[in-house]
Amino acid sequence: MTPPITRRQLLAATTAGAASVVLPAAAQAQAGWPAKPVRIVVPFAAGGTTDLLARALAPELQRVFGQPFVVDNKPGAGGNTGAAEVAKSVADGHTLLMGTVGTHAINPALYPKMPYDHVKDFVPVSLMAGVPNVLVINPANAQKYGIASVADLARYAKANPGKLNMASSGNGTSIHLAGELFKSMTGAYMVHFPYRGSGPALIDLIAGNMDLMFDNLPSALPHIKSGRLKALAVTSAKRSEALPEVPTVEEAGGPALKGFEASSWFGLLAPAGTPADIVNRLQQETAKALATPAMQERLKSQGAVPSGITSAQFAALIAAETAKWAKVVKVSGAKVD
Repeated sequence: MTPPITRRQLLAATTAGAASVVLPAAAQAQAGWPAKPVRIVVPFAAGGTTDLLARALAPELQRVFGQPFVVDNKPGAGGNTGAAEVAKSVADGHTLLMGTVGTHAINPALYPKMPYDHVKDFVPVSLMAGVPNVLVINPANAQKYGIASVADLARYAKANPGKLNMASSGNGTSIHLAGELFKSMTGAYMVHFPYRGSGPALIDLIAGNMDLMFDNLPSALPHIKSGRLKALAVTSAKRSEALPEVPTVEEAGGPALKGFEASSWFGLLAPAGTPADIVNRLQQETAKALATPAMQERLKSQGAVPSGITSAQFAALIAAETAKWAKVVKVSGAKVD
């Protein structure tokens, strides 16, 4: 499984054969870009990590380029609906996608038929951030079922198949796959309920309509700190600086969960054929924004690891992640509900 992206991994992406992104030779930048508002499509509902990151970046790009950068939520099909819309958009730099490990690494292996080609239909602009997931449970339900730890959860779910409900931000997301991997490694069975993003899933989880969720840390963190949700573990290889007191799944789960990792990443992409100099300008300004002390502090306080790697490095990462997650899907037996 994939941990949050570290500086060492980003360097490795460069030195381990990061192929250059192929752009059509005829693609030339349009004079005066951007000539109108730029739309950043978020393929999930408002309130989740993909949405939060897009809304953090949009005003920084707007300030630099002098045109509004508008976040447009287009949820559905584990991110496929919004991603497909961007893939079919005019490649003039006015429509972008905040893609995820789901839309650009997991879904191609999970869905029998995709509405877009995650490699041929897009130009990677820049990875924005990597984040761990966190296993959270409704506190009242945790008390009701006597679940105070990851080990408790594994024992209860195995002894009571189908009793617990597991929410996710949608089929194919790393949130979904983290739960499927947990089930396959422990022999537990929980009923999966996919939502159209973390936002609506969290609402039902906090209300007690769902029992648990492997959510991205940035969207779950405020609810953990407020006590509305109980964090059992983070899914990264190491503990998160944002929640240093919370163990990893491997730490808390015992031998059955040795090696468990399931994290997420988020990045900006454009439709294939977008002029190279527009892609380059977007990458450079995204990297500058992510390097500012204010943005670094904002993302790190939410448990995210800021990135800003080049288009070619992002393309190499997508290729590597596609291969890795295909194996995870096969091993876990995950299927689209």
